Order: sequence, then structure tokens, then C-alpha cells
Amino acid sequence: MPSPKRLGKAERRRQILLALRMSPHVRVTELAARFGVTTETVRRDMDALGAEGLLTRAHGGASAPVPGHRDMHERRLERVTIREQLGRFAASFVSDGDTIMIDAGTTTMEFARALSLAERRVTAITNSLQVAMVLGQSRAARIRLAPGTYMPEEAAIVGTEACEYLSGYNVDACYLGGAGLGEKGVTEIVEGFDAIKRTMMRQSAECRFLIDSSKFGRTFLSRVAECSEIGTLITDAPPGAALTRLLGHPTQVIVAPPPNETRIDGA
Repeated sequence: MPSPKRLGKAERRRQILLALRMSPHVRVTELAARFGVTTETVRRDMDALGAEGLLTRAHGGASAPVPGHRDMHERRLERVTIREQLGRFAASFVSDGDTIMIDAGTTTMEFARALSLAERRVTAITNSLQVAMVLGQSRAARIRLAPGTYMPEEAAIVGTEACEYLSGYNVDACYLGGAGLGEKGVTEIVEGFDAIKRTMMRQSAECRFLIDSSKFGRTFLSRVAECSEIGTLITDAPPGAALTRLLGHPTQVIVAPPPNETRIDGA
């Protein structure tokens, strides 16, 4: 990469868009340091790119818009720190040589990013284009992307063909998200995601759900797993007493430590 001081306006803006292909959110201060310019310069660059519809300004930086659907884009801007925290912590459960399945979602994408940054040597099977792209940046990871019907609003593959493909593999663990966790268990709001998640669960020796506390008590149309089928719940805060009783044995509830205490070393 050329020296930051040599970047012209056009190249600097191209680099911003390139960074957004690798991350759901980029920060003004980090880009200013990277390019060797002031934060005001980066903000002007982002304003210009935003006016062209190439990014969306938010949270002290910018995010890439998701074509054709704002729902996932909006979710990516919510509870960013929590999702990063859960993703990094969940990555500490993965060891070199593991085979895993990862479903589509904003939190599982952060999990994939943590694995990529740690250069964990894994074989990952996914239905998420974003997970595949993020984890695929690591030379240590082998990625297999399920075929099927593409949902541009979720950047994900769903359908019978995808489930049949996933059924052809047996893996050490699956890492899944969920739209809600309540008395009915884990439920999903996106059509087709429930079948993908259930298939991944069947093909995995261990199931690990990454669900933040904002989703506790919520129930949606499609059931993914009953409370007794969850396996391990990785979250950011202890569930309330009522939900804890429903989870019970054999579900293991693990609360992620604060971000500065999270490790990605397999320990």
C-alpha cells in the first residue's frame, strides 16, 4: 500500500470504500491515522461518498449500505460494541484444525472477523456471503459456501439446495445467531433462516448460539431450537430468573467478559 501521505483525494476515498468491504463499520479517527490526514478531511470524504449513496454516516464513522434492503444495515448499526464483544469471545472457543458451520447474521459476521484476525486454521461452512468474504481474508481458513437461493437483503443463501448441501458435512461445532430467545426457545424472523440453522445443528457435534441480551424475551414466527436444544448460549448479560429456569440443564450459559478481557488464543 502506498504511503498514506501520498494518497490523493480519489485514492483516499477508494480506500475508504475498500475498508467497508472488509468491515461493517469504519471509524473516522482510525482512517485519519491510517491516511495521515485530519479527521475533518476524512469526514469530508465520507460526506462526499455518502452523497453518492456509497456509504452511510453513523457512530463516528461510516457503514456500507446493504443493497435492496435496509433492515440488515440498520441491525449492523445497533449494539456494535456488544456484537464485537460476543464475536471475539466466541472465537476463543475455536481451535486450530476445527471444522465449523456459521450461519448468516450480524453477530456471526463479527465472530468470523475475529477468527480471521486471529488467523485461526479452520474449515468453515456457511450460507453467508459476508461471513465467507470476511473469514476468507485469512489464508489459514478454508471456506465452503452453500449453494441455493440468494437473499440480497441478508447477503445469505437459503432454500432446500442449501440445506441438502449442509447435510453432507459433519462438523465439530456450529455458531448461530437468533432473532429471539424466550419461553419457546430460539426463534427466527427471516424466512428460510430457521431451516438453515436447524440443519447446521443436526450436523454439528456442539451447538453454540451467539445471542445478545436485547433479544431475551422475544419470540418470532419460526422456531429454531427449544431451550433444551441450545447447547451453549454465549451472551453479554445473564438471562433473567424466568429465562434461566427455562434454559436449565443441559444448556450452558456463558456471559462474555468485558471487551478488554476477551482473549482469542484458544484458552
